Parts: sequence; C-alpha cells; structure tokens
Amino acid sequence: MINKLSILIPVYNEENTVLALLKKVIDVELIGGVQKEIIIVNDASTDLTKENIQKFIDLNPDHNIHFYSKEKNEGKGSAISMAIQKCTGDFLVFQDADLEYDPEELNLLLKPVLAADADVVFGSRFVGAQPRRILFFWHSFGNKVLTFLSNIFNNLTLTDMETCYKMIRSSIAKDIQIKEKKFGLEPEITAKLAKVPKIRIYEVSISYYARTFDEGKKIGWKDGFRAIYCIFKYRFFN
Repeated sequence: MINKLSILIPVYNEENTVLALLKKVIDVELIGGVQKEIIIVNDASTDLTKENIQKFIDLNPDHNIHFYSKEKNEGKGSAISMAIQKCTGDFLVFQDADLEYDPEELNLLLKPVLAADADVVFGSRFVGAQPRRILFFWHSFGNKVLTFLSNIFNNLTLTDMETCYKMIRSSIAKDIQIKEKKFGLEPEITAKLAKVPKIRIYEVSISYYARTFDEGKKIGWKDGFRAIYCIFKYRFFN
C-alpha cells in the first residue's frame, strides 16, 4: 500500500540542471493516485544552486517541497541520509539533479510496488528497450563488475547495483544507518537491503541520459575502488 512517494534529491553544484529537473519532478503525474513529497538537500553548493532552488520553491508554493541546505559539503551519502530521516512518504526514491534519469519513469518503478507489493525496486540502465546514451566503455564495464561482485556476496541477480534509481519502503530505509558519505552509498545500501529478512526486491528497465565529465559528471575511478571495498565491508560487517 502506498499513498505518498518521497522523492529525495541531493544536489551539489547543479545550477545548470536543477531547475529543469525540479520542473520535470513536479510535472510528473504518478500512477495509482500516489501523491508526491519532494525533499531537497543542498550539500553546500558553491554556485547558484541554492538560490535557484529557493526561487523555484517561491514560484511553486502549492507543491509539497521541503528544502534543506547544509553548511559543509559532506557528499551524496550524507545528503541522502539526511533526506531519508526528513521524509514522510510510504516509499522513497533517490533522484539525482543532473538530468541523467527521467522522473517520468518513476512510474515504471511504482508498478511492482502497486502490483506485487514490492519492498524495493531498482531501475536498471542495462536491460530492456529503454533509450540510453552511449558513452564510456570502462564506466559500463566497471558497473557490470561491481554489480557482479555485489550479486555474489549478497546472493542477488541485479543487473545494475550502481543505479541511482532505487525505490525503497520508507520503514526499511529509515532502519538503515548509512555510513558512506560519498559514492560508496550504492553498494552499502544494496548490501544492507539484502540482509533484510523476506525482503521483496524487483528490478525494472529505465532509460539513461549519461553526462560526460565536461558536462558535469562527478564520479571517477577512485569511486570504483571505494565501491569494491564497500561491497566486502558491508556484506560481512554492519
């Protein structure tokens, strides 16, 4: 049963995309009469991200938007952790502000929740017929390696562990103590979800409009090594 979905948006220096993203989020009409709650956490951006978000909220007072701004930059994991504790929806979903993921496809993730009482739904960028921008071989290969390792240690059959789009029952998410501050967040959450007894995890195909580094992509090879460390750490240690 889901009446309200909390859309959690961590932002850091996304002045060029955050307004377009927020417009897409408020415009999407969720299936099944599900209502939206938007939780934005600004991770101490140094550009005009904070000012742009506040202007957007002022111009859209009728939407359920909650905005929090941190004084110190601590990373995506830290921003997500704050957003999880602030949200009040039955389910929550992570939404990056960089336009790589289309908010219209939140309805694809909602379908297993409504039809099969899923507890968690991953949006996979690597299966199905949805469009995806072709960019870096080594990024794609790295994602597949990390997903493979994660599947081995967590006894799962995911095709995209590193995806941003994870829709989670809020009561489960709020019980997870997130320790990773940056991009180790994804393997940590996956490992901890896999340990929940009788959890129902689904996966659906989504599109992916990837960015280049010149366009603002932030993740790098060092984050890949951190992810490998996190796969081992959170499988065997909490």
